[in-house]
Amino acid sequence: MSWSGSAHSHEETTEWLSRVEKVTPVLVRHREQAERERVTPPAVIAALRDQNIHRMWVSPSFGGGGVSVRTGSAVLQALARVDASVAWQMGVQGVISRMSDYLPEQVACQLFQDSDGLVVGGINPSGQAEPVPGGYRLRGRWSFASGSTHADWLVCASLVTEVDPAAEEGLVLAPDSAGGGPSGGGPSGGGPAAGGPPGGDPAGGDPAGGDPATAATARTRMLFVPADAVRFDDDWFTTGLRGTGSVSFTVDDQFVPEEFTVDGGLLRRPPAARPSRGYPIAYYDFGPFTTASTILGIAQDALSAFPGIAVGTVPARGTQTLGSSHTVQAGLARAAALVRSAELLLEDAANHASLRCLIGGEELSALIRLAAATVGENTVKAVDSLHSMAGTRALGAGGRLDRCLRDVHSAAAHITLSPMNFEMVGAYLLGGSLLMRR
Repeated sequence: MSWSGSAHSHEETTEWLSRVEKVTPVLVRHREQAERERVTPPAVIAALRDQNIHRMWVSPSFGGGGVSVRTGSAVLQALARVDASVAWQMGVQGVISRMSDYLPEQVACQLFQDSDGLVVGGINPSGQAEPVPGGYRLRGRWSFASGSTHADWLVCASLVTEVDPAAEEGLVLAPDSAGGGPSGGGPSGGGPAAGGPPGGDPAGGDPAGGDPATAATARTRMLFVPADAVRFDDDWFTTGLRGTGSVSFTVDDQFVPEEFTVDGGLLRRPPAARPSRGYPIAYYDFGPFTTASTILGIAQDALSAFPGIAVGTVPARGTQTLGSSHTVQAGLARAAALVRSAELLLEDAANHASLRCLIGGEELSALIRLAAATVGENTVKAVDSLHSMAGTRALGAGGRLDRCLRDVHSAAAHITLSPMNFEMVGAYLLGGSLLMRR
């Protein structure tokens, strides 16, 4: 069985999928090495860079491809069918690339055009940014920084701190509860749902998203620092997505100029209009497409792997192949239906994001989050079912179904794919506000 996703006939999508085909032999050649070493080899990143895949969701004004949401999603699905760890890192890069439209143009050019390394980091606000003349004094530690081994720049989501007047003599730092940033962006926008894959779990942030009470009252700031300004900790030991190299990193008392930062409160709405703007889509509405596309590709790979096992396996003490079982045949069809429905939901969300991005708002955000959560739920069910039906043939370490099972559960831990989103969207449909989390 060959599973290639939807029939992407759009010329742009076809052209970018051909780029994936060009790098596929390199991904396959180094896939097991990445699993063993817990980091993607430089040769793979170089191949992706040669095809500009790491900049596909960056404005052409900053050296990027400027591809549509649908095309980028198709690229991530295709990559994930070969190596989910690579797709995850490109998804992380993709969503963090969206901050290029919020940064000053000169800085965006420096980070995304003048530099050809990854721009990744931590979008869970676990750092502290103290306002000082000309910028911020940054300190903190961020986990799950997928792709950081290959990064030139790292984003560090942080709570903005200021000297508490009541404790000024003791120089006590306290979270600022003044609400939004200079543009009146309201309460914190740099919370856990950000992106993707970096920003959330096995690939960039805390799946729990930090303390919601603190995040609701403190301003957040996204600060970009060069990779040589951080200290990495080799702490990425995990079941799935092993090749993402999602280690932790620490910044100690680093000055960051104002122009290398973004007010987290702005990320809930589209970036301001300007000739160089790549996408009029809010950062937080973009993020779920990266994680959902990757986990969908993992499930597609599992669907492709299963028939080869089923038609060639005779169960112990059995007389017919696994594929001859009516139960297995029905189970495979149900798994295919779960994956296909997830794919259609994600495509529908991408179409709405493109058509309604200028309007944005909670209605669009709810639709995207509902689609992503459903993709997460459906793909996990599908892969679990296929793995179970394959029996002992799926248990071999390094086998496709084994890898799919490990990767799909690691990816599903990300907050953008969490079942919690059903609760948040349901509350919104009943007339409440659309919360990031309770």
